[in-house]
Amino acid sequence: REEWVLIPLARHEGKLHGFSFCTLERIGGTPCVLIGLASVKRTAKRDQVLKAMMTDQYRRALMAFPDEDVLIGTRFSGPAGFEAFKNLDDVVPRPGHKAVGEERAWGRRLVKRFAIEGTYDENTFLVKGNGAVAGVLDHDSLKPEAIDAGIAGLFKGIKPARGDCLVACGWAMAEDLAKLGR
Repeated sequence: REEWVLIPLARHEGKLHGFSFCTLERIGGTPCVLIGLASVKRTAKRDQVLKAMMTDQYRRALMAFPDEDVLIGTRFSGPAGFEAFKNLDDVVPRPGHKAVGEERAWGRRLVKRFAIEGTYDENTFLVKGNGAVAGVLDHDSLKPEAIDAGIAGLFKGIKPARGDCLVACGWAMAEDLAKLGR
């Protein structure tokens, strides 16, 4: 509870349909929302639940870091989770993009902050697990056939049961966060 101090809950008709363990903090002075673990129940409303959870993260970011761009970081075990990042800018990793030094540095910072055990490849942002379960943003798409093949390719060879995951981050721009405050 000291590591992930915020626990947003998403309910539909009074029943829990999603939750996340997260934190707002600064890493090297940069405002961040870090999602340590999140899960969305497999129902017909799961896309709305994911959107509600992410909107809550953005609202918190706006309140904590007004007028600042905010880095959103998490781990994924499959490509469907990338739907959570659809409103972010400069997401890394992404298909067809070779990460530059600062982007790779963010990957290393997130690996350190998430206390990831296993082998991390800073060029692919992939973690090869050591058998321990990895905390990830767990979401299954309502339309798996619509998942971009390039995004699915980022997860080639991942074995979630081994604790493999992909570390990812993107930017919520200050002007986009301000729209939520209206």
